[in-house]
Formats: sequence, structure tokens, C-alpha cells
Amino acid sequence: MTRNETGPLDDVAVLMPVYNCQEDAWRTLASLRETAPLRVLVVDDGSEPPFAAPPARDLPGLRIEVLRLTPNGGIEAALAAGVEHLHAQGVEFVARIDGGDLARPGRIAAQRAAFVTAPRLGALGTWAQAVSRDGRPRFVMAPPTEAAAIRRVRFARSCFIHPAMMLRMRAVRAAGSYRDRYPAAEDLDLFLRIMREWDCANLPLIGIDYELNESGISASRRRRQILSTLRLQCVYFEPGNPLYWVGFAKHLLHLLTPYAVLSNVKRMLRPRESASRPIRR
Repeated sequence: MTRNETGPLDDVAVLMPVYNCQEDAWRTLASLRETAPLRVLVVDDGSEPPFAAPPARDLPGLRIEVLRLTPNGGIEAALAAGVEHLHAQGVEFVARIDGGDLARPGRIAAQRAAFVTAPRLGALGTWAQAVSRDGRPRFVMAPPTEAAAIRRVRFARSCFIHPAMMLRMRAVRAAGSYRDRYPAAEDLDLFLRIMREWDCANLPLIGIDYELNESGISASRRRRQILSTLRLQCVYFEPGNPLYWVGFAKHLLHLLTPYAVLSNVKRMLRPRESASRPIRR
């Protein structure tokens, strides 16, 4: 373990948008276990009743702030508001997580340490253990780790797990932050803009347990997400990259494939991983 991994995290904040998910968000907050105090911004996007943070005595390692937005404006607006709020407070690195997902111990510190030796790094993710709503391990999500590989295959496969990302604030602001131009693909839109000037990579370790929820955002907004991704492919046209065309064909096929069928295929193709496996150093 490096000195940076056990040092302070004063320049880092966790950004978690929530909407009517009090219990899930509390479980997520309880999973944030680091070796140094950690700041967390919860953006309550018009929840009814409003989100209430757990008592400070229950999570002494966290300094939790709640930013309330009304009415509900969607995740894109919530993330943009959170970034602006944290920028005003001088935060240099934003770690993402969503309500229901669980952070592995040391995930934030490991990502922060990686930025120290990579000044051109604008965004850094991790791998993830996909789990069911009751916590059963389903499959491992292991996107490419190297920036060059990500640039080559970025439309042929998913290269980032949004709630496992840490973002350099300067890169996010220079790219124009989150926006709602590409509904349900606000994360890919941002990462592609960051990649114009910065590198994006992933650590080869499992940083979160990613909750699969068939009724959640990935299922209900799937069609809009695919259409937005196809629009982004048109913006970042790469006719000489064979993997670009593989991705284009794949996304067209996904439009015609039921979500449950697609999930089963992915589960069969991905390796299993114990949900109790610790973060790798």
C-alpha cells in the first residue's frame, strides 16, 4: 500500500444523486470505508419525502452534505448541479457512486493515489462485481484498463462503469460537465468529451458491487440510452476503425433484443466473482 493510499482525502468528494431511494442510499453510504475522513455530497433530486442523511454518529468517517433540488429534474441535472457545488468548494476529484451500489473498502484512496502519477488522467474507473437485489454475485464487469485500448474499443463495448468512476474536476469543467443532450447516456457523452484532451482509464480491481435492478434506470431507459449512443457514434465518426462498425452493429442489434435476454447472455459470457472478495492492491 502506498503512502497516498493511507493519506488524507481532503481534495476528494463522493457525488451521489438520489431520488426516492432512502434505504438504498443509506446502505451505500455505510459501505464507504476509507482510511481517512471522506466528504460526500448527496444530491436529492426532488425526493418525496426529502432524503434524510443518516445520523453523523452512525457514520463517523463521513462528512455528509445534502443538496436539495426541486422539482425532480433528472440525473443529468442532478449531476451537473453536484459538480458545480463541489467545484465552488474547491474539490479537485469527484468520486461517483449510486444509491444501491456498495463501495469496496479502499476504493476511493486507490483511485486518488493513481492520479498522483498520471497528470494527464482525466477520469479513472474500476472493475465491478454485478450483484442481484439480494446481494448474490452474478458476473464481473471488467472493462479495458489502458487509455489506448479504451480509445480503440470505446464504441464496441462498455468501457466505463459510471458509479465506479473518479473524475478530475479540472477535466470535467474543461469538457463542459454533465449535460442532457444525450438522454440516458450522459456519462458516455462526458467521457468522450474528456477524452478529447485527457486520458481515461480503469484500475484492474473490483471497486464496487454494482446492483442489477431490472426495474431501474438501465432497464427503463435502455432504448433512449442506445439511441443516444448511436447519435454519439455519429458525432465521433471513425470510418477507419473496424471496432467502430462492430459497435454500431451491436447497438442496432440491442435495439431489437429484449433486456432480459441481453442480461442473460452477458451473464453467461462474464466470469463469476465472489461478492466477499476484497479490493486488490
